Amino acid sequence: MLVIVHRKYTIKEMATAKTDPFTDADVQLAAWAKALGHPARIAILRVLARRQTCICGEIVDELPLAQATVSQHLKALKAAGLVQGEVEGPRVCYCLNHDTLRALEAAYGALFIDLKPGSCC
Repeated sequence: MLVIVHRKYTIKEMATAKTDPFTDADVQLAAWAKALGHPARIAILRVLARRQTCICGEIVDELPLAQATVSQHLKALKAAGLVQGEVEGPRVCYCLNHDTLRALEAAYGALFIDLKPGSCC
């Protein structure tokens, strides 16, 4: 399970400090939401989905961002398990992690499963 570090405590540690009000699934969903919390990361996922293959340096060619910026966003996406990367010589190639993306889709779908039309104020 992915645990995001916030300052010197992990989210999991903060959650268990108060009678564990958050489930592991909630902590995981929050970690994915944080990873998706920047439009550049959404754009990177779209590029990878459109290509449907591993991409190395071409991601930078498709975005109006510097190589270092793209690398930082890829690092966050990889830490969240949304993308996978393999070293091929001097460069790293990235592709979508389909298993994690299916789990993310299911988690977001389940988040609002109890919502009923017209039940809001």
